[in-house]
Amino acid sequence: MRLAAEGLSRIVDGQHLVHRVDLAVMPGGLTVILGPNGSGKTTLLHLLAGLTRPSEGRVLLDGRDLHSLRPRERARRIALVEQHPSTTLDLTVRQVVAFGRIPHRGRWPGATDRDAEAIDDGMITAEVDHLAGRRWGSLSGGERQRVHLARALAQRPEVLLLDEPTNHLDLKHQLSFLATVRDLPTTTVAVLHDLDLAAAFGEWVAVLDRGRLAAHGPMEATLDDDLIGAVFGVRAAVSRSDRLRVLWEFPLGAHARRVGAGEPRTG
Repeated sequence: MRLAAEGLSRIVDGQHLVHRVDLAVMPGGLTVILGPNGSGKTTLLHLLAGLTRPSEGRVLLDGRDLHSLRPRERARRIALVEQHPSTTLDLTVRQVVAFGRIPHRGRWPGATDRDAEAIDDGMITAEVDHLAGRRWGSLSGGERQRVHLARALAQRPEVLLLDEPTNHLDLKHQLSFLATVRDLPTTTVAVLHDLDLAAAFGEWVAVLDRGRLAAHGPMEATLDDDLIGAVFGVRAAVSRSDRLRVLWEFPLGAHARRVGAGEPRTG
């Protein structure tokens, strides 16, 4: 499965939230999107999911324009886990996870889903099977995030998109969550803020700066001290011991050079 952006832009009130992004996502691996606040990460993710139409350019899924696909087909193939998952319905965890099967049900009233075991598989993989009977309103933020991962996995998508998935998780569950998604057989794209977690788990990286693609490529060949300093305004040391690590030192100051206006660097 191949997901790609070609000349992708999103313009709101005359402002480019995303500006002419060309990006080929690595099939079957974990690509991390990095960038400062306001750099367009969530906007890009929503464009890749087909939730938002681009102002310019297009998103291709196996060579087909994403918006040429019927919504049901798009929903079967792409799953999105939002940054702040919520529902106002009084549901159990199992009922929330079962929403992932809606695109796979028949159109006629009473139609059944022939792959309902995907609900159990999703809960086991996301480590929430023990919460199956709990009410949604009783869950912590971290538990809700893992339940929505289970819902997305129950969808059995070809592409999994994650927006800040570790925000509400403690360190143990951050590591478990990212290890789980890294090892999935899907093409996965995750927006992250933590550079060290991104370096530890990401195989490829795309770095946004003020809506433009500043760099993209294999994590080890792309993420380095100069890139972090230029885009994030922070002095950092990227090194490899047992794994790729990012150690930040201190901000560079108000006059740090930025690279967003130029051509993206590729690893």
